[in-house]
Amino acid sequence: MTTEHIRRPRTVVANIALSLDGRVTGPGGEYDGSWVVPHALTRGARSHMVAVTGTATTALLGRKNYEGFAGFWPAVADDEDADPDDRTFARWLNDVDKIVFSGTLGQTDWDNARLATTDPATAVKQLRKEEGGDIIVLASSSVIRQLLEADEVDRLSITQCPELLGGGARLFPDGTAASWSLTAAHTTDSSAICLLYDRNRANQ
Repeated sequence: MTTEHIRRPRTVVANIALSLDGRVTGPGGEYDGSWVVPHALTRGARSHMVAVTGTATTALLGRKNYEGFAGFWPAVADDEDADPDDRTFARWLNDVDKIVFSGTLGQTDWDNARLATTDPATAVKQLRKEEGGDIIVLASSSVIRQLLEADEVDRLSITQCPELLGGGARLFPDGTAASWSLTAAHTTDSSAICLLYDRNRANQ
């Protein structure tokens, strides 16, 4: 008798930090993100990042986050003075399959990184057919928006920062409608809240 292999569906996770007024950047523009830093450096936020990425075998990145991550994280993996959770995250990030969405990059130099050949929704549909763990979008709001529009996000991992920015880009544009269930929440030392929401599709 043979036993048919049953493949676990891959979960698509969108991980991002948001202000109280739903912003991903401040009023200074796309590089106005200093408000996130005090909340990202807490023990709770670091452990949340390790937990949410630990089950993922594919990471999706936009160009700006790819370039920022590639310029910082590879060296952290072997830095004995770095925070242990940061080192764990860096080692995972070095090893994970990284797909980069960019219309301007000609190549990727980071190990296990490759340029996407399709849009995010099409790429995710293909990845769901393949073996692997979770698929996680790392803070790339443009990629997350496209996947939300296509209803290809299964889980939202949001670090809700206690900051009112008063301006800047929002994650959820008008017209974004969906139902979610809270599955986990914990507060960090900076009063940020790390939240996990799973998509409700039962009645669709």
